[in-house]
Amino acid sequence: MRSGAVELRDSDGTLSDKLGEGDLYAGLCEADSAGTGVTVEDSLLYLLDCRALASLREASPAFDRQFAADRAERLHRASAPRAAAGLDVLSVKAADLLHREPVTLDGDMNIRQAAQLMSAQRVSSVLITEGEGLVGLITDSDLRHRCLARGLGADSPARSIMTPDPVTLDGEEVLAEALLRMTRLQVHHLPVLIRGRLAGMLTLSDLARHQGGSPVLLATDIQRAADIETLTAISRRLPELQLQLDNANTRAAHIGAAIASITDALTRRLLELAESRLGSAPVPYVWAAGGSQGRQEQTVHSDQDHALIIADELNAPDREYFTELARFVSDGLNACGFPYCPGNAMASNPQWRQPLQVWGDCFTGWIERPQPQALMHASIFFDLRAVHGEAALLHTLQEQVLAQTRANRIFIAHLTAAALQHRPPLGFFRNFVLIHDGEHDATLDLKRRGLLPIVDLARVYALSEGIGAVNTRERLKAAMAAGALGRDLGGSLLDALEFIAGLRIHHQSDCLRAGRAPDNYLPPDTLSALERSHLKDAFRLIQSLQATLGNRYQAGRFG
Repeated sequence: MRSGAVELRDSDGTLSDKLGEGDLYAGLCEADSAGTGVTVEDSLLYLLDCRALASLREASPAFDRQFAADRAERLHRASAPRAAAGLDVLSVKAADLLHREPVTLDGDMNIRQAAQLMSAQRVSSVLITEGEGLVGLITDSDLRHRCLARGLGADSPARSIMTPDPVTLDGEEVLAEALLRMTRLQVHHLPVLIRGRLAGMLTLSDLARHQGGSPVLLATDIQRAADIETLTAISRRLPELQLQLDNANTRAAHIGAAIASITDALTRRLLELAESRLGSAPVPYVWAAGGSQGRQEQTVHSDQDHALIIADELNAPDREYFTELARFVSDGLNACGFPYCPGNAMASNPQWRQPLQVWGDCFTGWIERPQPQALMHASIFFDLRAVHGEAALLHTLQEQVLAQTRANRIFIAHLTAAALQHRPPLGFFRNFVLIHDGEHDATLDLKRRGLLPIVDLARVYALSEGIGAVNTRERLKAAMAAGALGRDLGGSLLDALEFIAGLRIHHQSDCLRAGRAPDNYLPPDTLSALERSHLKDAFRLIQSLQATLGNRYQAGRFG
């Protein structure tokens, strides 16, 4: 279709599809084609001979994929070209990176024997075992800090300086998960288990050799930073990290999680610096990230969204401590390139810095009285994830919230109605609906009109089914497992999410290479014909699911 619009109808007259500018249609070359096409406005079509088309499809698998009869299959192939080609380095399984048998030591041996074994084997760590079970881990850092620095005798038991029950990695887990775990826990060694048995050790050096630029190295520098000035300097490397990950053919889902892990590390270090200035917190608290950071779907230097949940024993005189704490962290994040939230959804706002009971009352009010303002808050604070502090405070709140949302169909209906406000930018005849506001004229807003509709849909499924996950992919997978979302449709929605997020990452990389601040506004004329077609497939899928969700959760629910 060069221009114009065509309606495709089945033999019984049922509308089956609509074609607009740039669309491709191979139905005329199918033996069982029995439908008709009706032009609804002046149209210009280019016709390719069926024999020529067949020859091209046979010669080029990539060309053939474009004409797959099933839109879902086309979208699936478009969303994962890197994984299919084995190019995404963060999708490699941990087991595939193991290059030697595990170096182990019986827990009854002494520290000297542990050091001698590490030296002889040329390794930076040794695994402490009892029989075939893993009970601990000793690293060269443990030898320095837990033995030499404390004057502990070399004849002391090795188990006296080990890290007991170390965090492990399953051999089937991918490199992306290893990086996130190391970054989150500030560790450089992860024992790997295959079918429950110890198989080897994965180290930061292994990951660096395989991947190159590493989020773990950046997080390590963050942990060592002594002041905000140093953190600010380190944070300037974050755009380069995102660019490196994109250049390394990393999936958008993995990039989002990696960027969020660095923001987590910055937040934790700022909280530690604040506590070193203010003293220990008077009562337990948890700092929780919301929005894209909370969902682990973040791109470089997005706005701040966070909250502070404080234990109920908070006294009035202690409130000033948390006021100063929140202000220090919010100002620090802003200095590091994460702008203040335009809607002030930050812990520095007293409204979002409250004891657990007050938070519970807030959520109950939003659920029982789902006004527009409450639903706007829901889009941020129903996606909270613990970053630092007493995570049990957030878990208690989330359990209470999910119990209420699952039983309140009126709230879910209102939440669905709010979610349907974010429509994909696709017109009636598959033409892109572009922004026309001057600064971003003639562009597609991939975040608000592409990604947020999927994020909103996943949130509706999560809250209606009592699903505790906050990551969009995890929510959709859990909804599929619960039977609330069909596996075929859910799988296609996951593909659409990855494809649109990938386009956004690529666009931001182009911005960075050109020396511009990354944004979400994509000029459609920068897309190839295939990318335009796949993006339209993704938008149509979202439209279809929005219609399904609206029928399921809204019908008769507002009475």
